Amino acid sequence: MSAFRRDKKEEEEGSGNPFQNIEKTTVLQETRTFNDTPVNPRKCTHILTKILYLLNQVTTLQGIERYMKQAIVDRNSAVSSAALVSSLHLTKIAGDVVKRWVNEVQEAVNSDSVMVQYHALGVLYHIRKSDRLAVNKLVAKLSHMSLKSPYAVCMLIRIACKLLEDEDSSGGGSSDSPLFEFIESCLRHKSEMVIYEAAHAIVNLRRTTSRELAPAVSVLQLFCSSPKPTLRFAAVRTLNKVAMSHPEAVTACNLDLENLITDSNRSVATLAITTLLKTGAESSVDRLMKQIASFVSEISDEFKIVVVQAIRALCLKFPRKHSVLMNFLSAMLRDEGGLEYKASIADTIITIIEENPEAKETGLAHLCEFIEDCEHTSLAVRILHLLGKEGPRTKQPSRYIRFIYNRVILENAPVRAAAVAAMAQFGAACPDLLPNIQVLLARCQMDTDDEVRDRATYYYSILETQDKPLANHYIVEGLQVSIPSLERALHQYTMNPTDVPFDMKCVPLAAVPSEEIVNPSAKGGQADGMLISAASSGSKVLAVAATVSREESYAEKLRSVPELVAFGPLFRSSEPVELTESETEYVVRCIKHSFPQHLVLQFDCVNTLSDQLLENVRVEVETPTGYQLVQEIPCPRLSYSETGTAYLVFQFPEELGATVGTFNATLKFLVKDCDPATGLPDSDEGYDDEYMLEDFEVTLGDQIQKVTKANFGAAWEEAGATHCELADTYSLSNMGTLEEAVKNIISFLGMQPVERSDRIPEGKSSHTLLLAGVFRGGYEILVQVKLALAAAVTMQLTVRSTNPEVAELVTSAVG
Repeated sequence: MSAFRRDKKEEEEGSGNPFQNIEKTTVLQETRTFNDTPVNPRKCTHILTKILYLLNQVTTLQGIERYMKQAIVDRNSAVSSAALVSSLHLTKIAGDVVKRWVNEVQEAVNSDSVMVQYHALGVLYHIRKSDRLAVNKLVAKLSHMSLKSPYAVCMLIRIACKLLEDEDSSGGGSSDSPLFEFIESCLRHKSEMVIYEAAHAIVNLRRTTSRELAPAVSVLQLFCSSPKPTLRFAAVRTLNKVAMSHPEAVTACNLDLENLITDSNRSVATLAITTLLKTGAESSVDRLMKQIASFVSEISDEFKIVVVQAIRALCLKFPRKHSVLMNFLSAMLRDEGGLEYKASIADTIITIIEENPEAKETGLAHLCEFIEDCEHTSLAVRILHLLGKEGPRTKQPSRYIRFIYNRVILENAPVRAAAVAAMAQFGAACPDLLPNIQVLLARCQMDTDDEVRDRATYYYSILETQDKPLANHYIVEGLQVSIPSLERALHQYTMNPTDVPFDMKCVPLAAVPSEEIVNPSAKGGQADGMLISAASSGSKVLAVAATVSREESYAEKLRSVPELVAFGPLFRSSEPVELTESETEYVVRCIKHSFPQHLVLQFDCVNTLSDQLLENVRVEVETPTGYQLVQEIPCPRLSYSETGTAYLVFQFPEELGATVGTFNATLKFLVKDCDPATGLPDSDEGYDDEYMLEDFEVTLGDQIQKVTKANFGAAWEEAGATHCELADTYSLSNMGTLEEAVKNIISFLGMQPVERSDRIPEGKSSHTLLLAGVFRGGYEILVQVKLALAAAVTMQLTVRSTNPEVAELVTSAVG
């Protein structure tokens, strides 16, 4: 019996990989089958699979190269397609070898087989994609041919789109580009697939104007009345996307979209209505909402989310309709649905609350009702956090206490803990509610959960002191450091016992979350070549959940370099600065890392020359006065197409005003000629060479980390007594609008706009911008910018900082 089990187990293990024990010589002998007449497609495909497996096991490709070439041009389309698809996969591991098959692949492009032509074009593009001129010639040649495969034409459209996007990003695009003319001509193709691909491409190009958009919209309008549900769905979904950026272009399709409201396919009907919501007038909102309500319960969560997104855009477009739309969202919240669907509704209500002050109390009331019966812990916690943040600023803060305290009585531990934190916010911000809040917090100190008891005791102790700055610092503002970094720093502190108290300034600050919503379907987001995107609809949620700060991700890499450990915790990392063009022989970019007293310049270098091996790669810079070079860490070896990193470490000047300046950089290295196929140098001798890089600047923003202030007014008032203050007035003559001035000030100072002061109410000629940040070394900075628009923009800048030199640096840098 045991022998039987062992045999069965071995059989199961073997079944996991049928090619585990194949030998190269045996497979090479089997390739003679390719010469048989007639060819057996099934057998040849199986042999090609074995060959691909062997190649992935890092066996030599040269031995079967002749057979692959023969298979590519085989008369049997199945064999040829299999060989081409194998070649496509091989471009990732043996691109130089596959390039030698270009003649056979070009011959396959002229095949009469639809799939062979499609696969051949894919391989040909991957062979030439690193050479933009060659790809341009390929598109120019094939666009004048009559390709028989609609799949190949669709791919050619996508390749042309990528070339257009590259031209536009490099500033070389023109309105009468032959590439765009080719895409537009495909709108008159006999294949519906090609027509839709061309219309979809025109819609998604960043450069498309309303005039260029018109023929594509006309084609999509015709598809709206197609008897095929797939075409109707594709057309209305694409029009839905166009309506976000060019609503006026879709207005001509409103009658066709009205007809689709009663479509038997609920997905089509939903997209039709949401498109009409984006393009219709304010007077049509009530009617469209009634029509959505009639069948919203019948559609899937995915399309309910589309409806919610349309309502969000509508609320921002027609603020006076917030009451009708908010009531509709509230009804949707009470329906059955998953977490992502309910979260999208909550996010929309929160957005409306933030954008429209008149809708705040209505929106908070709807959210209070929702958490009474919310089954999603994470969502309830988020809403309680919002109530704690926004509730104290309403006309009647006391009305929300009951809803919050109910969560302490009825919910699980995480929700109870969030409710305790929300109540503490009311106690800190509303003095008249403080006695009642203290009574409730005292009751929470008897909770069964440790976290709830600890929070209640902590907040009660702070509120009991009736020290407003203390409550503002530890309750309203909260902890603004990076939690993973705090955990790591505390662990290191406990591992090395010392009498010195733990210093919170040694912990990097947490990244301020961006308000931009990442859209995976944004323009320019398509993949190249075979254009297969692996992103799923749920990846956005996972990506947002997994977001870490730029500093945390770079700190991990910097800690792996022993020479950099001694400089303390990383304070701030800049966005990468490109020091070369992307098509040059050597591609270099610089990341500026600010430490409390040191500047680390990280140079990521890529060698794009296959016949060169670089050694001792380093960057020499001419620095502004005051910077002292502390250490140089070169990259010992840089092979073809690999990324290597070199570092320079400088000590910041003692005078803060000297820390802002321009650096001149030169890339220096030892070159050894090598064999492109193997990457091995021809000899041990080499020669020194250098490559000029673009200049780059170390700015004020590189030394400031953004922080949020939940109650800027209280922080500003407190800083008036404890901080140094400097003020000055400036004329911004080169800026014509308040919006432009606000954008440039935020970008230059690198600080965080708080209390949504970066948004300027419509029609205003004056505005106050509030900014908060921390300078390296832990010095707090608060900035109040008063702007007035007349002939030019006049700015009154007031800076308060714990360090007088930092305040002077900010005012002098702006001047």
